[in-house]
Amino acid sequence: MTEHDLLEVVEIEESCALSRWGWDAYREELGRPESMMYVARWRRPNPLTERLVAGFLAARVTAGEMHINNVGVIEQVRGRGIASELLSVAVADALSRGVVSAVLEVRAGNMAAQSLYRRHGFEIAGRRRDYYSRPTEDALVMTAAFGRRA
Repeated sequence: MTEHDLLEVVEIEESCALSRWGWDAYREELGRPESMMYVARWRRPNPLTERLVAGFLAARVTAGEMHINNVGVIEQVRGRGIASELLSVAVADALSRGVVSAVLEVRAGNMAAQSLYRRHGFEIAGRRRDYYSRPTEDALVMTAAFGRRA
């Protein structure tokens, strides 16, 4: 992810009803060495949307753990494996940094995202009541243990 991607990332964030970071927060995050920021790009602008960015993932590594903050994909291409590929890339990068586990929060009603995370080894570890706003909703805390690489 680069600063040039941020307007489209924020548009995706808003369209997916994700935790609202906004342009300034993503820009600041890009400068942090512990940040892991990825986008899935079209080779050419999508003729339907004129977008270059199809999806994104924002995470941060702290004390051997990756915290996935936001994952979003534009509606027109959801269900085509873009979020799964972004997650695979993030996990591979995290492992190369010595990360042994990951955590994320997901809306309790977002069954598609929960299914994606389960396919990548995440399990429900808890619930945060009224974690999300617009609309108010509980978050499920999901975790994955990657183990140590040899």
